Amino acid sequence: MEINILMTIQELRTAFLDFLFSHVTLLGDNGILWIVVGVILICTKKHRKVGFLVLFSLLGSFLLGNIFLKNFFERERPCWMYPEMELLIKNPHDYSFPSGHSMASFAAATSLWLMNKKWGAAALILAGMIAFSRLYLFVHWPTDVLVGSVVGILIAVFVFRIVGLTIMERWEYRKGEESSHENV
Repeated sequence: MEINILMTIQELRTAFLDFLFSHVTLLGDNGILWIVVGVILICTKKHRKVGFLVLFSLLGSFLLGNIFLKNFFERERPCWMYPEMELLIKNPHDYSFPSGHSMASFAAATSLWLMNKKWGAAALILAGMIAFSRLYLFVHWPTDVLVGSVVGILIAVFVFRIVGLTIMERWEYRKGEESSHENV
């Protein structure tokens, strides 16, 4: 069934979509876009908490997805099993399940959404485009992308609940402490 979905997506191919999705997928390569977003946010006092949440979520998705799950399941990519399909990007060398692009993108985008709905909505749209690009480019199975996306969301929620709330409580406590010292 998954190959049927991928072949149906291949029927959508046009020069414009080839260009679009081969470039959109680059945004998810190694999580670089999301790392840059996290670092930029950390550098601003107002958005530092969000930046930490993004980076901790990315770290969690990398450790769980790329280090553990991919090597545990060792699932072959569709482009390995159907080498006759023309690839628009370099043939990936790591395993397929789960999609690291999808996991990292949804982990970062969900972290942004949990803290700022407007930024998060835009990030979630981009994450969805990055995830779909992996199917369009024939380098992931649909379940790789689905599971990667869901696990990325769960990691972000976990990080927000555990790490994020702890960080926020400490910052709020320090703010209160600093303002009480200023009043003395």
